[in-house]
Amino acid sequence: MTMRTDYKAMQRYLLILLATLTLGACSTAPVKQGDEIIEPVFSPERILDPETVTLSDTISDPFQGFNRTMYRFNYHFDRYIFLPAVRGYQAVLPDFAERGVHNFFNNIRDITTLFNSILQVNGSKSLETTTRVLFNSTIGLLGFIDVASAMDIPRHREDFGQTLGYWGVGNGPFLVLPILGPSNVRDGVGLGVDMYVQTTLRDELDLETWQEWTWTGLNALDLRANTAFRYFETGSPMEYELVRLLYTTMRRMEIER
Repeated sequence: MTMRTDYKAMQRYLLILLATLTLGACSTAPVKQGDEIIEPVFSPERILDPETVTLSDTISDPFQGFNRTMYRFNYHFDRYIFLPAVRGYQAVLPDFAERGVHNFFNNIRDITTLFNSILQVNGSKSLETTTRVLFNSTIGLLGFIDVASAMDIPRHREDFGQTLGYWGVGNGPFLVLPILGPSNVRDGVGLGVDMYVQTTLRDELDLETWQEWTWTGLNALDLRANTAFRYFETGSPMEYELVRLLYTTMRRMEIER
C-alpha cells in the first residue's frame, strides 16, 4: 500500500514537471482578452485530476516495442541534429527576424485551424481565425507581423486529429512518430491530412525547389524552437509512460474545449 502511494506521489510530481516541459506554450493561467477573462484550458486541476491517473491504466499501446525504440531514436536525433540546428538558426537570425518567421508560419497554421474549425462547425473560431488570417496576410505583410494579436483577436489551434475526435473517432493505439514524437493512430492520420492541406496551399505559390526546401526547413526549425519539450530531462525511468499519459490527457482536453 505504501509503495503504491509513493508511486502515485512520484507520478504526480513527474507529471507536473513534464507538464511544465511539454505545455510551456499553453495557457495555465487566466488570460485577459479585452475586458473578458478567459479561463485556462490546461489548468493543473484538469491535468492532475483522479481521472487522469486512472487513464494511465487504459491507454492502448500494442506498438510499445516500436514506440520505445522510436522514442530513443528521437532523443538521439533531437540531441545531436535537431537541437544543434535550432541553436545555429537562433544564433544566425536576429531576434526580430526569428519573430517574423514564427509569425509567418503561425499565419499558415491559422489556415489549417480555419479549415478544421469549419469542419467542427465552430462559428466563433472560424470567424476569429478568418479575421486573423485576413489582417495578418494583408496589414501584417503575409503574416510576418502579427497585427491580429495586437488587436486582441485570439489565436486558436485546431488540427484534423481534433476534428476526428470532435466527431467521435477514438484515439486508437498510442504511437511515437519518427522525429515528430508522441501521437496516436487517429492523430497520425490527422497530421497527414493537415500536412496535405498545407502542402496544397504551398503548391499554389508555384515555388522553386530551393524555395520549397527552405520553407520546409524553416518551418521545422521554427516548430522545434518554440516547443519546450526535451527528451529525458526528468531523469526518470518512467518517462515514456508519463509522456504517453500526458499526451493522451492533453489531447482529450483539446478535443473537449
